[in-house]
Amino acid sequence: ENTMNGRNSVRRAGFLLLSALLIGPRLAASESDEVAPTEWEVWKSSHSVAYEDTDDMQRRNIWETNKQMIEDNNQGFFMGRRPFTMAMNKYGDLTKQEYHVLQGATIDSQFVKRGKTVSGRRLRNNAKKLQAYFVDYRNMGYVTEVKDQGFCGSCWAFSTTGAIEGQIYKKTGQLVSLSEQNLVDCSRSYGTYGCNGAWMANAYDYVVNNGLQATDAYPYSSDTQPCYYDSRLAVAHIKDYRFLPKGDEQALADAVATVGPITVAIDADHSSFLFYSSGIYDEPTCNPNNLSHAVLLVGYGSDGGQDYWIIKNSWGSSWGEGGYMRMVRDGRNTCGIASYALYPVL
Repeated sequence: ENTMNGRNSVRRAGFLLLSALLIGPRLAASESDEVAPTEWEVWKSSHSVAYEDTDDMQRRNIWETNKQMIEDNNQGFFMGRRPFTMAMNKYGDLTKQEYHVLQGATIDSQFVKRGKTVSGRRLRNNAKKLQAYFVDYRNMGYVTEVKDQGFCGSCWAFSTTGAIEGQIYKKTGQLVSLSEQNLVDCSRSYGTYGCNGAWMANAYDYVVNNGLQATDAYPYSSDTQPCYYDSRLAVAHIKDYRFLPKGDEQALADAVATVGPITVAIDADHSSFLFYSSGIYDEPTCNPNNLSHAVLLVGYGSDGGQDYWIIKNSWGSSWGEGGYMRMVRDGRNTCGIASYALYPVL
């Protein structure tokens, strides 16, 4: 994961090329040949992006390629061949390498440190009593607003705070937004890498030992800065965390139903994920061992006979279904959603 400084440095205030259209009818016939802004120019303007001439050509080519892929997918959706739609968004001019920045560390999940694992059988027994065919913690007060990590590989921090926010709400009835920046800045000695990714167990280790401040007291900046954590201002404390049995989707569903929102890692290393817009996401090339992105699992349900998971992303509310995605749930551990799943113990 590199830092995208190059991209940020050229992302200056966009040029509003629409002004010509707002002046009103032209008097002179010679001036009536005003050129309407291209889709590329409109996209740059709406996302406040500007590039030098040489970069502009290169970025436009990337954007055009992405646009064509999105249109091809949606053509397939309207003909009933694809289960989800895609849409152009603020990531339209990203290269594959830059897209990696939006994710956590890409490491083969078989070699990652894990912690105590909860018994799948115990979860099953608890869940049977509930018989929950649909679970959606967004409707139950457990989930804060959709956040935006910016161009910083801090998804791991958002995935961690989300599960702790849910457990605090479950225990106290208070929904408090917790500080991802606190984790990004202060947990490096626990094995995290700021904007360059991390595994969520390491973030949980930090919270077990230190607690966490609220977002209000320690706001998000989308880059790494010196730690200014103040333990007297900590609003979240956890005793421990538990992993779910690796690759066990039944245990994952049972945990969602009985525990609350769950911290998970997935393979999001696909353009189809980057530009996902609506519907039930099903990417045939997803690899359950290539976990590249951390998200929060907030529920599950079924639509037209197709079961799905509900995941909360940290790319702002303009991505996906208001910042969320429905992902296919069919017992095949789609995109590795059950490969690295854990939750906090208060």
